[in-house]
Amino acid sequence: MALPSTIYRAQIQLADIDRGVYETLQATVARHPSETEDRLVARLLAFALFFESGLAFTKGISAVEEPDLWVKGPDDRTLLWVEVGIPDADRIIKAGRHTVKIVLIACGRSFPAWEQQQLPKLGCVSNLTIVSFDQPFISRLVATLGRSIQWEVTITDGNLYINVGNETFETVLQIRAGTR
Repeated sequence: MALPSTIYRAQIQLADIDRGVYETLQATVARHPSETEDRLVARLLAFALFFESGLAFTKGISAVEEPDLWVKGPDDRTLLWVEVGIPDADRIIKAGRHTVKIVLIACGRSFPAWEQQQLPKLGCVSNLTIVSFDQPFISRLVATLGRSIQWEVTITDGNLYINVGNETFETVLQIRAGTR
């Protein structure tokens, strides 16, 4: 018998000063049994960093042909494709041909090796933005994770601040390619 997904409910107060986006975001997110909490946190960060009307979580790692988040147009064309993790460069190149904008939140414990091997191959994808985070930043957020998540997210001058209860976590957004 397969293990069930773990359900998380997130409320994010978003103040993205850099883009002029101020929203209260609500999301119910399922964490597949094979997904790490680090990756779940990265998906929530992607949701906040690239929020726009219509942004939705997909079936995630159980749907190989879908990204982690996307925005679909009225004609069912993918307008924004958001991938989390360290995928093979060929997957990103293919997705870049079929969407208006593609975003990669590059994270994972083997990110340094991925960066050396895969990042040089992605120079040909003109509609690609790559953002990465320090692993310790994600690990500190994971330590606060509960089934009910309440974050206050502020993005200003390329810096990310997250308030969780009485704690504030901060990091610099590391833009590896493109622009946010």
